[in-house]
Amino acid sequence: MKIPFIRSAVAAFLLCISAAQAAEEITLRIGFLRGPTDLALAREKGTLEKALAAHHVKVEWAGPFSAAAPAYEALNAGSVDLTTGSSTAFVTAIAAGLPLKFFAYQPMPAEGEGIMVRKASSIASLNDLRGKKVAVNKGGTGEYLLSRALSSAGIPEEAVHKVYLSPSDTGTAFVGGHVDAWATWDPFLSLAKQSYDARAIANGKQVGSENAAGYFVSTAFSQAHPQVLKWIYEVLQHENAWAKDHQTEAGKIWAKQMGQLGDGLAEQLGRVNAVPVTPVNADAIAHIQHIADWYLQQGIINTRPDIASHVITLSP
Repeated sequence: MKIPFIRSAVAAFLLCISAAQAAEEITLRIGFLRGPTDLALAREKGTLEKALAAHHVKVEWAGPFSAAAPAYEALNAGSVDLTTGSSTAFVTAIAAGLPLKFFAYQPMPAEGEGIMVRKASSIASLNDLRGKKVAVNKGGTGEYLLSRALSSAGIPEEAVHKVYLSPSDTGTAFVGGHVDAWATWDPFLSLAKQSYDARAIANGKQVGSENAAGYFVSTAFSQAHPQVLKWIYEVLQHENAWAKDHQTEAGKIWAKQMGQLGDGLAEQLGRVNAVPVTPVNADAIAHIQHIADWYLQQGIINTRPDIASHVITLSP
């Protein structure tokens, strides 16, 4: 007479095993970019792996990628599930149809992006960029910064020569004089100041930048594992608070990941980039939509993406 009870107990036990196995099967593949982000701190310190392991999520790292665009392409190809990058590159990606979702937002500090020239250059202002070669990454932060800079100075886009290079390739071209200026962001901006004898002729605030760093996930992963994003965000918040209280130590981690061990770069990166990470709220959506509208106006994208439809709103 106890057989039905035993069968029920066995069935319940098997269901528990099945659920546990399903949880253990979750793998999060992250496309890593070197740069002053909270995710980079979590990678170095192992805090993300530890936090997610408690929820039966395994972390795998891919990269490093040279910039956001190739990381987004890897995400689109199904090679990674999550990555970091800029809101400018995000706009270009979703305008091209890539299935990305934006779930955490970190505004770019004014000193963390700008237009750089060599100290010995005769270029003293944005007006002097006429007829010059300026290195930018196509469709990303560099092209956006240059476009905003030219507009703020009343210079037509065609008055300068854009040279499309990845950030990792630009250093040699910049030092060698193959380009006259470089529209860039941290960590490359600080590296240019410290190692390439560069100076800024305008920073992000001065050119009207609304750019931000962010955390992006594939639509498929976000739909399958929405709770994982909340756990990741908790780790980002923890690392963000640590970076604010330990700016030099954070800067050393970011510099080390770039292969740079000098104290000057570490101090610069830590001082400039310890800025809050937040959910993507209405204000953030508006800033990103402004970027999309600017890109459409400048002809960098052909269609106007609906930013709000690509956002996952997490509780703060």
